[in-house]
Amino acid sequence: MQKLIFNEPIYTYHIDFVGHVNNIIYVQWLENARVKLIEAMDLNIQNLAQEDQILPIITETIIQYKKPFFLNDTVQVEVWVSEMFNVSANFKFRFLNGKGDVCSTAQQKVLFIDNATQKPSRKIAKFRENFEKFLITE
Repeated sequence: MQKLIFNEPIYTYHIDFVGHVNNIIYVQWLENARVKLIEAMDLNIQNLAQEDQILPIITETIIQYKKPFFLNDTVQVEVWVSEMFNVSANFKFRFLNGKGDVCSTAQQKVLFIDNATQKPSRKIAKFRENFEKFLITE
C-alpha cells in the first residue's frame, strides 16, 4: 500500500550525443529500483536465489519516455508492485524531475522460477505478505 521512493544521480557518462540521458540508463534505473524494492520488502536477492532457490526473471519491460532528463536534473524514482500472481508479479515505475514532472513511466513483468528446474515456481507465495506491503492496484 505504499511506493518506494528514492533519488538516482545523473552522471556525465549517462548523457548521449543529443544532450540528454541515454535510454539504456533507464534500464539500469529499473534494475536499481527492483533491487531496492525487494530489499525494502525485507527480502534479499542472494538469499532468494541460494536458500529458497527462487530466481526473478524479467519477461517484459515497457518504458514510455515523456520528457528528457539532462545532466543537472534530479531524478526521483517511484516503484511499486501493481499485480501479484502465483508465479509472477508486475512492477510499475515513475521517474520525475526536480519540478515534479513525470518524465518517464515503465512497467516490468517478473517471473519467479526454480533455480534447479528453471521452470515457474510457486515458492514465491511464502513471501506474498512482503510483496503486499508495496502492492497498489489501480
